[in-house]
Amino acid sequence: MRPFSPFSIKTKLGTLVVVSVFITTGLLLVALRTDTELRFITVFSVIASMLITQFVAHGLTAPLDDMTRVARAISHGDFTRRVRGAGRRDELGDLASTINLMADDLEAVDRHRRELVANVSHELRTPIAALRAVLENVVDGVSEADPETMRTALKQTERLGRLVGTLLDLSRVDNGVVPLRARRFEVWPYLSGVLKEAGLAAAGRPGLASGSGGHTRNDVHLHLDVFPPGLTAYADAERLHQVVANLIDNAVKHSPALGRVTVRARPGEAPGSLALEVVDEGPGIPEAERHRVFERFNRGSANSGEGGDGGTGLGLAIARWAVELHGGRIRVAESARGCRMLVTLPGAPQAPH
Repeated sequence: MRPFSPFSIKTKLGTLVVVSVFITTGLLLVALRTDTELRFITVFSVIASMLITQFVAHGLTAPLDDMTRVARAISHGDFTRRVRGAGRRDELGDLASTINLMADDLEAVDRHRRELVANVSHELRTPIAALRAVLENVVDGVSEADPETMRTALKQTERLGRLVGTLLDLSRVDNGVVPLRARRFEVWPYLSGVLKEAGLAAAGRPGLASGSGGHTRNDVHLHLDVFPPGLTAYADAERLHQVVANLIDNAVKHSPALGRVTVRARPGEAPGSLALEVVDEGPGIPEAERHRVFERFNRGSANSGEGGDGGTGLGLAIARWAVELHGGRIRVAESARGCRMLVTLPGAPQAPH
């Protein structure tokens, strides 16, 4: 319920009635004392009331006309218009502020939509152009359809597949149709499998699961550190795989030659919680950019490392979504060297006592 304001519309209308009554009463008293004819008093009272009503009505209807024009512009896709009078201390001021806030949100959504279309078009154009060039060379007889050429085409096709899969994940995220299938499992063998899969991907071995993350560098050493050895976690293994694989992929891309990426797991501060760290030896992330690294299609300004392709800028957005789906948190933590990504998962929900 809106709190009472001394400048509310109800107060203004009430004041209008009171003032009209006072004017009419005053003129009647003047008529009685000066023997003025009643018809003149009636005419003066009506004119005075109409003038005051017109003045108040204009102050009430002018903002409504402005709101109508802005709302009509918004309905036609013009999100730059704003309603004047948002600073008024009455119900119309509240309505103007609400419309302006809605226009801000719609403008932001429209801007993000345009950026998404532009970014997706750019990401799809590169592998499609490369794949088309390879196939055209084969068709025109410029190059033979030898294993090396086919591997090049396969690499671009796999890149397309990863991008489309990531976009489908984001679509399911936005639609809220991704269920969470959490269970308890041992952390060491689980993370060991994720790191082994990342190493096989770097070596170009076939038959890997189609998870997120797919770096092609094999000059970076992956190290696993779990303590205690029997540490267990409660999470959706598939979603957590997306988190770890994307963090490893991002860390490897930004690592120097012969660098080291460490995946560290420890019990969290709360009972049953889990703390995961992925640490690299790259240039790190400037503090001013840390709040943006989890935005979609954000690549940052840091050097992508030896042989890194910069990625699509979707991996960390997927990682943040998967962590938040668990009720956890992901952030860039302080580190003396390189980048340190910290993931905290709350674990199994506690049964009520």
